[in-house]
Order: sequence, then structure tokens, then C-alpha cells
Amino acid sequence: MTTPFAPSAPLLSAHRLAYSRDDEPVFGPLDFSLRPGETVLVEGDNGSGKTTLLRVLAGMLPPGEGEIRFDGRPASRDSRNGRVLWLGHRLGMNESLSARENLDFLAGLYGQRDGASTASVMERVGIEAWLDEPLRTLSAGQKKRVGLARLLLLPGDIWLLDEPYANLDRHGIDLVNALIAAHCNTGGAALVTSHGAVRFADPNARHIHLDA
Repeated sequence: MTTPFAPSAPLLSAHRLAYSRDDEPVFGPLDFSLRPGETVLVEGDNGSGKTTLLRVLAGMLPPGEGEIRFDGRPASRDSRNGRVLWLGHRLGMNESLSARENLDFLAGLYGQRDGASTASVMERVGIEAWLDEPLRTLSAGQKKRVGLARLLLLPGDIWLLDEPYANLDRHGIDLVNALIAAHCNTGGAALVTSHGAVRFADPNARHIHLDA
């Protein structure tokens, strides 16, 4: 359950946001906001644009129409840096390197949360025993946990999580829900995509449904 915070400008907001590919609408127009302590669940079938929406918000794709704002200011690379953390279907890490090497490299680029270390976040997600194993030797579920460790290590108050429950067992699903709750309880916020809300634990989360 997320903790309510005092009213303020949304961490993230979208107004009339839309995206098209080859002149075919993918999603939108959408209006929504994400405030401190809040989780928003984006639901929809395959092809409804869930991943594309998160990529647009993360700055990986340009919006076709509409506006994105961070803290009430128009979105830019600077406004996203140090604010937005992405977890997608692919880790975006070097699979020839170990989790330790990858996470240490990312922390050197982007900094790390106060009190967090590579070893402590790997322990938090339950795979400290594989800290020095090459990523290519890990299972899909273990790789997903490395991605979760990155969320805990790097600074960033806005989490964009694309199908974070994929490749995880029941304990991993519970872990994701616990991490999201802890992040929101300390003033962060999360936008989460899912085929459905079955695995999602926060009854207070707002929902956005995208039609295919």
C-alpha cells in the first residue's frame, strides 16, 4: 500500500500524448499524471502500445503528439537524467560481464543511492551468490533480478517497469511488489505495465487501459 504525500506538481504528467507508427495510431491521446508515492498500472493486450508508451516517457522514442512534463516542466534529456529508471524485457547490460561489473559500471556513470552498494542490492533481490557470474550464464529469472538490483542501486524517483513480473516465480513476484511499495513509501513513483492486475498487489493504484 502506498503512502499519501502532500499535494505537489506531478513527478511526471502527460497531456494529449499519442504515438503513431507508419501513420497508424499505436496509443493515445492520453492524459495522466504520476505523483510521489503513487503507482499507475498500464494494462492492455499485446499490441496495445504499453511498451511503446513507456519508451516514449523514457525518451527512447519521440512523442507523436502531446506533451510530457517532469515536475511541471517540459520533458528534456536533462529533466530525465537521474530521475527515470527503466526496466524492460532486455537488461541492456553486457552479458559477457558479471552482475558486479555491470552494476559497478552503471553506478560509476550515474551515481548510486545513499547506503546502497552492489553487494547489498544483489543480496536484497536474493541472488548474491551469482554476483560474479557472467550474465549469459544466468537464467531469465536471475537476469530479471539483476535488473531489479539496478533499480535499487541507481538514484531515480520514477520507475518505468515494463512487465516486471515476467520470468519470475511466486517469490519473485512478491519481491517486485515489495520493492515497488518500498519505493513509493519513500516518495518515489512507478508506472507499471501488465497484461492484467492479477499479480499486482497495490489496491490503491490507478489504472490506465490501452486498447489494441
